[in-house]
Amino acid sequence: MTTEHSIGYQSGFGNEFSSEAIEGALPVGQNSPQRVAHGLYAELFSGTAFTMPRHESRRTWMYRIRPSAAHPTFKAIGSPIPLTTLAPANPNRLRWEALDIPSEPTDFIDGLRAMVANSSLDRPNGITVYHYVANRSMERAFYSADGEMLIVPQQGRLLLVTELGRIELMPLEIAVVPRGLKFKVELLDSTARGYVAENHSAPLRLPDLGPIGSNGLANPRDFLTPNAWFEKNQGPTRLVQKFLGSFWEAELDHSPFDVVAWHGNNVPYKYDLRHFNTIGSISFDHPDPSIFTVLTSPTSVPGLANLDFVIFPPRWLVAENTFRPPWFHRNLMNEYMGLIEGEYDAKADGFTPGGSSLHSCMSAHGPDAQTSERAMAASLEPQKIDGTMAFMFETSQVLRATEFAMTTSALQKNYDACWEGLAGKFDN
Repeated sequence: MTTEHSIGYQSGFGNEFSSEAIEGALPVGQNSPQRVAHGLYAELFSGTAFTMPRHESRRTWMYRIRPSAAHPTFKAIGSPIPLTTLAPANPNRLRWEALDIPSEPTDFIDGLRAMVANSSLDRPNGITVYHYVANRSMERAFYSADGEMLIVPQQGRLLLVTELGRIELMPLEIAVVPRGLKFKVELLDSTARGYVAENHSAPLRLPDLGPIGSNGLANPRDFLTPNAWFEKNQGPTRLVQKFLGSFWEAELDHSPFDVVAWHGNNVPYKYDLRHFNTIGSISFDHPDPSIFTVLTSPTSVPGLANLDFVIFPPRWLVAENTFRPPWFHRNLMNEYMGLIEGEYDAKADGFTPGGSSLHSCMSAHGPDAQTSERAMAASLEPQKIDGTMAFMFETSQVLRATEFAMTTSALQKNYDACWEGLAGKFDN
């Protein structure tokens, strides 16, 4: 059986949430009483070490039909992610076309394609970036012990069924599934394609606003976490876990989505990118791209991110006497970009929705020749960039492409050519 109430959400980021699918299932005043209502088991789901500072702590208490410990031995299975071996380090600028949807039946897990990572996938550190392509819903459950998963749909709507509830997700929305939380991905359309950043380090959170003040960028109230929902199925369910880059499987005799009530802040959530409050210049020049940060995973060095999730949404450009596209630059950080819809304002062609690019540490990049010529000759009147949504996974550690990424037909062979037309104009 499953609970039949419709999908619902609670709003806010970093809050202590609570939800119950059956009235009275959530204990009051005690997290693990001797007897939980309705014969449920109490289980703690910790996303951080026990002794972390209170403002850093992530944990959720679950009240479920069967505890997660009730499973048989996990057995190693072949990795569904092809060619996860990292290729030799490569400082060149790289760009890929959108990956094709497979013709054979492929669910979300089988459709993951590892593209870049900070280190070998059996030694998770930093981030790993995947693309996903799928044409059928998952009939098994999955969790990653290696990191939380930031899911960015580009094509096709998804239903994320998690232990803590269900999330409907569509392009221009994102979702984050905590490390270790069981979930499955059901397709609400015939096919799906998108991106995943697996964050192996500190959990994502909202960036500090600094001089911006108390408002702007992503507002906490726009983040949504699901209400409790559960299945009471008694039947075989395959459970796959990712552990140090390898895949293991066990067969349960019950559904793992059997949490009747819960409370805590280690929760899945979604966010509509169209709610982002973009900040920009109204005088001259324009701010660094960090002004577009939605979520960040910090390191021990203040301001140096393990992962920044940055978007380039529709916005007005009004700065005076200013080169309007993203300027030419070399960067300490490593940038993996994707495009959800429309065109990216720094590239005239070649960067298509579903595609991606990699600009590594100190790799010179910027607008292509055609975009540069147009921008330098343009009349500086207010301009609206519309109908677009690009994003960037930015990390302080060098990203290495996988062998799959370097050998797939989606890799563009002539990416450097887009800058060949930048002729010298110096007139002494």
